[in-house]
Amino acid sequence: MTREHEPSALADADDRTLAGRAADGDTAAFAIIVRRYTPMMRAYARKILPGGADVDDVVQEAFITAWQKLPSLDDPARVKSWIMRITSRKAVDRIRARRESDDIDAVDPTAPEVATPARVAEARSSLEALRAALAELPEDQRQCWTLREIGGYTYEEIAEQLDLPVSTVRGMLARARKTLIVRMEQRR
Repeated sequence: MTREHEPSALADADDRTLAGRAADGDTAAFAIIVRRYTPMMRAYARKILPGGADVDDVVQEAFITAWQKLPSLDDPARVKSWIMRITSRKAVDRIRARRESDDIDAVDPTAPEVATPARVAEARSSLEALRAALAELPEDQRQCWTLREIGGYTYEEIAEQLDLPVSTVRGMLARARKTLIVRMEQRR
């Protein structure tokens, strides 16, 4: 095979081959992984992040991390789910970093004209209670709940994203929902 034909053959290679070559330092193989998964990663990051301003930064950070850690990937055939988990973590990290720097007193959501001050206060209190209850959940349950309830993902998509069996996802969601219901009932 000549060098001119190699990129075309490489473009048709499976993930295992590409990830293996990229782990050995083949930048052309990694470039194909980047082209192959960037649209999916951008769509996923867009679902997680509030607003779209940070999507490209998160995807870029995920690829940098993937390039650095690719040699440690146990199963190169699973590069897709692995890189999507990296994207998920980078997006969540971005949200956490933003929350830590936001001044809650500076954020004053405007209430609808029909909302009374008492209803606005109750809604804020409920939202804060939900945030606190979510913060108490184990990380895996919180991720499942967020992907399902906020991201609208199916059980199968969550299982693939988090590299878990669907039955485990169902169990974690059930435990998360039960814990949240108990915590929200306690605050009443």
